[in-house]
Amino acid sequence: MRHLLITLAALLTLAIPVSAAEMGDDGLHKTPWMRDTFKDLSEDLEEANAEGKRLMVIIEQRGCIYCKKMHEEVFPIPKIAEYIEENFFVVQMNMFGDVEVTDFDGTALPEKDMVKRWGALFTPTILFFPEEVGEDATGGTAAVATMPGAFGRHTTFNMFNWVIEKGYEGDESFQKYHARKFAEQSE
Repeated sequence: MRHLLITLAALLTLAIPVSAAEMGDDGLHKTPWMRDTFKDLSEDLEEANAEGKRLMVIIEQRGCIYCKKMHEEVFPIPKIAEYIEENFFVVQMNMFGDVEVTDFDGTALPEKDMVKRWGALFTPTILFFPEEVGEDATGGTAAVATMPGAFGRHTTFNMFNWVIEKGYEGDESFQKYHARKFAEQSE
C-alpha cells in the first residue's frame, strides 16, 4: 500500500503545473524563459540562432483573461515549460505598450503601433519566426506560424513541436499534425 501511495504521489507531481508566472510592473505575466531584450528583432533572431533556439514573440495585455489562463494552466506544466526553455528564445510584447520595437526591416515603433502593423488582434498571440528573415520583412509577414489566443496543453505543446519540426514546410497542416499527435498521445 505504501508503495502505491508513493507511486501515486510521484505521478501527481508530474501532472501538477509548477507555480504560475509572476506579475510584472506592466501588468503582464513574467516567466523565467522570457528574455529581457532591446526588442530589436534582428538582434533577437541572431541571439536565438546563436543559442540554437527559435525566436518566439508573445503579445499580451494587462488584464487579459486568456493570457492568465495560459500562464496559470498551460505554460507552468513542466513538460511545456521545459520545452519552451530548451527550444525557444521568447520576447514578450505589450499590446498597448510604449517600449520601442525595431522590426526586421528597421522600422522602429512603440509596441502598440508594431502590434497594429503586424495585424495582431488578440491576446495572447504568439508569432514563431524562421532562422532567417530578410531585411525587408516585417514581423507580421516573416512569421512561419501564428497562435492567436489561448489553447489547451495539447494544442499548445503540439504547436511548439510543429514549429520546431518545421511542419510549416511540409504537406501536413498543423490541424492534421495536431489530430495525429493527439491520437498518438491518447493511446
